[in-house]
Amino acid sequence: MFHTKVGVAKLSILSNTLLIALKLGAGVFTGSISVVAEAIHSLLDLAAAVIAFFSVRVAGHPADREHPFGHGKAESVSGFVEAGLIFVAAGLIMYWSVVRLIEGKELRETSVGIVVMLVSVVVNIVVSRRLLKVARATDSMALEADAAHLYTDVYTSLGVLVGLVVVRLTGLAIFDSIAAIAVALLIVKAAWDITRKALAGLMDAKLPAEEEALIRTAIEEHGREVVGFHELRTRKVGSQRDIDLHLVMARNASLEEAHRMCDHLEQDICSKLRYVTINIHVEPCGTTECAECAAVCSLYDKQLGRHNKAA
Repeated sequence: MFHTKVGVAKLSILSNTLLIALKLGAGVFTGSISVVAEAIHSLLDLAAAVIAFFSVRVAGHPADREHPFGHGKAESVSGFVEAGLIFVAAGLIMYWSVVRLIEGKELRETSVGIVVMLVSVVVNIVVSRRLLKVARATDSMALEADAAHLYTDVYTSLGVLVGLVVVRLTGLAIFDSIAAIAVALLIVKAAWDITRKALAGLMDAKLPAEEEALIRTAIEEHGREVVGFHELRTRKVGSQRDIDLHLVMARNASLEEAHRMCDHLEQDICSKLRYVTINIHVEPCGTTECAECAAVCSLYDKQLGRHNKAA
């Protein structure tokens, strides 16, 4: 059940719901602002998990008349929204931390908060690893963003845990607010990283250089059959990669030969990259560069024969 996009999205929703209840109860019982801040953080993570759940379902829909290029951008939109929620969490945590510093209230029964934070760390490590594994296997931006949230929760929960331990040992409640502010600063960094990646998908940024290099290599491996290529354009929409290029074939190549070569190139590229859609525009070559062309064709043979006779 927890090996598919939808399955792990459900797991994230369930784990976040459980942790929200535990953290909120512990925060109210102990009077710890850092634990309450963690509850708010988990609440926003739950909202992010719900968004991820629906976005992967939408992104998985096949292309239709209204969306001929598919629904992959739903995942980038999801990542962008989730990053926004994390920024909101950071703002709330900082606000309540400053309020608590001003009020200077004492904490009660910090041991309860310590136990809840330990449970939170263990649960989030397990769930985030499962999310990240499926995200990488399916190349899902939404699940990767959700996993990043939970990894951030691991660090923030550890920070709150340390703060509560220090408060318990020293009796100084100020360390609770300091831990909460540290939580906020950590999640701002995570939100910024997710925002950059989500915006790249929304703005149709090209594929990474190493992936474009794989595409070029796949074409150049057929240098004796293909004259060349140009106008290579790439982009990534969710987990889907779109590739568009102009392929130059020998002028006397038949339609069948050109079609066979396009099919062969598509298979080669798809063997190197996942979730690929390829659009190839075939063009005939000129007849003035035969001496420099590495492709083998009858025009090349004729030109080379003339050159040998002239010599």
